[in-house]
Amino acid sequence: MHAVHALTRRGAPFTMARTFWMFGFQRRLVRTWECDTDMPQLGPLPHTSQTAAISKSFVRRRRRPPDTEVKTTSPNRSPPTARCHIFGVFPPTGRPFTTLSPVSVIDQMGADDIRRTVVTFRDAMRAHAPGINRLNVYPVPDGDTGTNMARTLDAVVAELDGAGTEMEETCKAISHGSLMGARGNSGVILSQILRGFVGNINEARESKVNASRVAESLKKASAAAYEAVLKPIEGTILTVVRESADAAAVAVSNGATLSAMLRAARDAGRDALARTPEMLPVLKDAGVVDAGGAGFLLLLDSAIHVVDGEPMPEPDESAGPSADQLEAVALRHHDDGSTDVSELRYEVMFFLDLDDSRANDFKQAWGRIGDSIVVVGGDGIYNCHIHTNDIGAAIEAPLALGGRPKQIRVTDLFEEVAEEHAAREAAIGGAASHRPPASVLPPVTCAVVAVASGDGLAELFGQLGVHGVVSGGQTLNPSTAELLAAVEHMNAGQVIILPNNKNIIPVAKQIDELSTKDVRVVPTASMPEALAALVTYDPEVSAETNARNMTAAAEAMTTGEVTQAVRDTNTDAGAVTTGDWIGIVRGDGIVAIAGTLVSASTQLLDSIIDDSGELLTIVTGSDATAAQTDQIVAWVSENRPDVAVEVHRGGQPLYPYLFGVE
Repeated sequence: MHAVHALTRRGAPFTMARTFWMFGFQRRLVRTWECDTDMPQLGPLPHTSQTAAISKSFVRRRRRPPDTEVKTTSPNRSPPTARCHIFGVFPPTGRPFTTLSPVSVIDQMGADDIRRTVVTFRDAMRAHAPGINRLNVYPVPDGDTGTNMARTLDAVVAELDGAGTEMEETCKAISHGSLMGARGNSGVILSQILRGFVGNINEARESKVNASRVAESLKKASAAAYEAVLKPIEGTILTVVRESADAAAVAVSNGATLSAMLRAARDAGRDALARTPEMLPVLKDAGVVDAGGAGFLLLLDSAIHVVDGEPMPEPDESAGPSADQLEAVALRHHDDGSTDVSELRYEVMFFLDLDDSRANDFKQAWGRIGDSIVVVGGDGIYNCHIHTNDIGAAIEAPLALGGRPKQIRVTDLFEEVAEEHAAREAAIGGAASHRPPASVLPPVTCAVVAVASGDGLAELFGQLGVHGVVSGGQTLNPSTAELLAAVEHMNAGQVIILPNNKNIIPVAKQIDELSTKDVRVVPTASMPEALAALVTYDPEVSAETNARNMTAAAEAMTTGEVTQAVRDTNTDAGAVTTGDWIGIVRGDGIVAIAGTLVSASTQLLDSIIDDSGELLTIVTGSDATAAQTDQIVAWVSENRPDVAVEVHRGGQPLYPYLFGVE
């Protein structure tokens, strides 16, 4: 606990105060209500009044009657400070304190300052994410911009934690961490902003950078962001970054200090953010400013906080657009019949190994099948994002250019929009406090229902286009009624069922006779087979065609699983004792017996990965550890160096590892 001077002196009334404790290097920010007390004497330790007075924070004074009991505000409730509709913009009616003591202001940023800025940015984004999510209506009103930006920054901070402290290592960690950890459209653009910014700083080859270099780095960040987006749209984060960078350049040319330059950039960014509804009609319709732009301003707030100590802005608590506004935005169409970004159903993301000379060709190929296209990276590895109605074409496009997509993630945007719509209604006391009926979603020709035995698998299936997930597995087979209910819930006349367990296949085959829909069963006996099948799934073709293609893909995969024996037995692979770890291959039975989980896993993989194997998918269960997974991946790298490995968290019980080889 850090000691502070007393706030009151003898004869003065007590003060009601609330303290915000922040992690790491951050200043302990204290806001107070002053009840006509005299300021304490200046001293070497921070006063609560002094700390609050360091910034232009706004407080309200009020008198407390002499007989009023003194109380401390709840830690879960903020004092009544003035709010503003736009993030980071303080209202003109606030009355700032006067600074009581000088604040240490830096005129150059070193590696530690940049690290502190990024960590502050991450912490602020976590706190502001709910409010930024409420602003999210473009390109799709799915309420995840703040979350995606925060998760991207989580990856950056994690990379920094394992990197050296010099400027070069710091910049490389931020660049690599943001590339590999970018989430969603906003996260990928943020990644490019950070990469452009630190890339220019690293080029200076100096331990500290001045205002001029930082301003130049903001210009590079803006240019990198525009370059990453195939069809840049004004009124988005791109505009806010560009106008901030332009203002920074002007400020430096006029001799501004580092602090003054950053404040000029932020002021221009705030002005640009306030004008985004004028540039993008969808924002005006929803009554909000751009969510990504609001998030970017927190980066400038963080830099200013590190440079001169100004406290970070508090999260916005406004309700955001209503459920009706969101629905109108989600269903908007152009009069000329052209496709709006919001009419593209799927978000497809993956990492791509591709020769740099073919990157532009790849962007152009994607430009013919979708929108919201962002491709960032270099040196042979790219993080790619698109909204499209053709999942297969999006994944196949780089193959014709010699590229290799990996860690593919598919999100049904229509379903996310519907869930966000229901959440808004529930938040304002509407009737829809449950998952919305399928009828609110635009229909597809053919939907997919899959059985999943873990929360990670359920999430993964959703990313690959599955519309309904039913809980079940080896020891918990779903009933016919549960599968039928899931099928009937689909907003499609044709449905594919992926049972993912041999015991569930017969139950699934009964559904076609019980449902009015055309129901086909792809007889997947394991979760990895379902993952392989979903790669070929196309929601706009018939169930018959999908069933044929998905069945072929599932049958082409060799699958195995590892579990622990619960009784003694004899097998073709040898005697099994209770407690042994055993590897099981579909069609071959037990092929591996070992005393450890890792040993059984590597024995199984040795038997199923032959010369034709190209990709190994590992699905980790609830009992798998990161250390064990690392050992298995290391074995594959050493013994099957030509095989690519993808690891997914499944969360399934009983089977720590599920394997699939293609």
